Amino acid sequence: MDVQLYVYDLSKGLARTMSQQFLGTQIDAVYHTSLVFEGIEYFFGQGIQTCAAGSTHHGKPMEVIPMGRTELPLEIILEYMGSLKTVYTAESYDLFLHNCNNFTNDFAMFLVGRGIPDHITSLPQTVLDTPFGQMLRPQIDAMMRPVTQAPLPQQAAPRAPAIRPYESNGSAQSSTSALAEATGRVNNATALSDVNRLLGLAADRSAIIFFTSATCGPCKIMYQPYDDLAAEAGARCIFIKIDFSYAERAIGQKFPDVRATPTFITFLRGQKRDEWSGADPRQLRSNVQNLLDAVHPPHPHLSKSLPTFLKQSLRPIKYTKVPPLQKVVSKMGEVGKDPAVTSIVSFIDAREKFGAIEAPLPNIPQFAEFLKKSTSTLPPDLLFTSLDLLRITLTDVRVSGFFAEEHAGATGTPATIFHLLNHANILGDSAPYSLRLTILHLACNLFTSPLFIPHLLSAPLSSTLISILTTSLLDDKHPALKASALSLAMNISSSTHKIRMKKHSNAAAPALSSESELAESEQVELLASLLEILGSDEPYSENKMMALICVGWMTYCADVDGELRDLWKVMDAAGTVGKIQPKAVEERLLVKEVKSLLEG
Repeated sequence: MDVQLYVYDLSKGLARTMSQQFLGTQIDAVYHTSLVFEGIEYFFGQGIQTCAAGSTHHGKPMEVIPMGRTELPLEIILEYMGSLKTVYTAESYDLFLHNCNNFTNDFAMFLVGRGIPDHITSLPQTVLDTPFGQMLRPQIDAMMRPVTQAPLPQQAAPRAPAIRPYESNGSAQSSTSALAEATGRVNNATALSDVNRLLGLAADRSAIIFFTSATCGPCKIMYQPYDDLAAEAGARCIFIKIDFSYAERAIGQKFPDVRATPTFITFLRGQKRDEWSGADPRQLRSNVQNLLDAVHPPHPHLSKSLPTFLKQSLRPIKYTKVPPLQKVVSKMGEVGKDPAVTSIVSFIDAREKFGAIEAPLPNIPQFAEFLKKSTSTLPPDLLFTSLDLLRITLTDVRVSGFFAEEHAGATGTPATIFHLLNHANILGDSAPYSLRLTILHLACNLFTSPLFIPHLLSAPLSSTLISILTTSLLDDKHPALKASALSLAMNISSSTHKIRMKKHSNAAAPALSSESELAESEQVELLASLLEILGSDEPYSENKMMALICVGWMTYCADVDGELRDLWKVMDAAGTVGKIQPKAVEERLLVKEVKSLLEG
């Protein structure tokens, strides 16, 4: 998608002619900017707003600047913009400190890897650097707020852009789209070609046909229950309705045994399964449930009572403590004088003192380049300093969103993050302690952005993370490393657990989900390390409790025929967990429930 910057002059030319007289410095315009792609204009005023391109109350832009192309899929862009809404609220608007140009700059960095022109973002400071600017600041802000936060004209409401699938395989993309269109609702078919197409889509799942006719009174009793079941089944089953009053004769020839209405026929993976007649909603629901269970048998874990286990918090663990920044920078020596370091330290200071609203983003692409170079410009014993700056900034949704999709496109790997993690992984347990600890804390903070999760649970990032994690989990010389590694294990296993639960949810559409769990081989490696911790001779501690919770998340609803289950059976995981004897009642209940998962 091509991205354009729309530049407006809120003063309508007055700034150019009168600024020298009133401020003592020349200002060409009072800039308002927005980003445009796919025919939609995105800007900040009454919160983050959208409209059809060029239809805002600001009129015609004074300039349109091409910003470049973004290959990011629209759903990723919209998810990032959703995270920005916590920073760019209507109440937080400030003409000088937190304005439309700050939003456009942040959004542009995410989309195309560069910000908007400096003369636009620096304008507020240029005004405040003048005596009259400082004196008139409240009046200028009050005067401009009705303009910048005016409601959109009614006719400017945009049509939502279509979210395009972005699978690399074109035929898979088409098939997925057709399946999504056919599921979750009832498909009325009048032509034999439509029936054959729908049954073809159901070749790897289930389908049901409801034969009815316009003159059949009892059939009408079944219409609403049939519609409800279609919505509940989601992608697991295709629901077809054939009204003989309007259907082609060829359909009757395909189903010659259907002589009465209502009649129902079910199909399991392309083969006819059951046929019955009669207007009985309870029988319909029962038969459909049996059909769905045959396609996706309910996991035995779902029938267990696990109140203590299931109430464990799934929120990611993050490390947010800010060290004395000047001490960190001084350790870098000459490298710490890099402009990227200076700007990121100023950003962190502003965030700590005033919050995200009054801390505009620095040049994040410049910081990314500094981080990649730091693996060669800083010795291993000092590399932790640059990574610690990244760890702190990743707690800002604007920064984490950039690094999650930096040069990655729809299916790539975040460039800077992979470079840093891979460098630490190659060093292995020979890396200095400070670097190993910092990389674990940094990795934990990656999980605070939902945009990172798909990358973190797939190769090559996932294999790198698991290698770093398991090396530290089994390090008995450094207790802090093991505790931090367990925090990372909690984040990885909880993320995998949440994805697995979506797949087992009736409301979800498993076959259409783009989210993937951690690869099974990596789950096996992680589970083996966790079981080793639980089986150690160390007394029960918080570390063991964290490992226990991770084991529960990794095993709950795991594939009944998978390698993970084989591993915990071979290692007698149930016996290992059963030997754990915490003192607290609730922790004893947790042990009992996790053990039941390993036995079931």
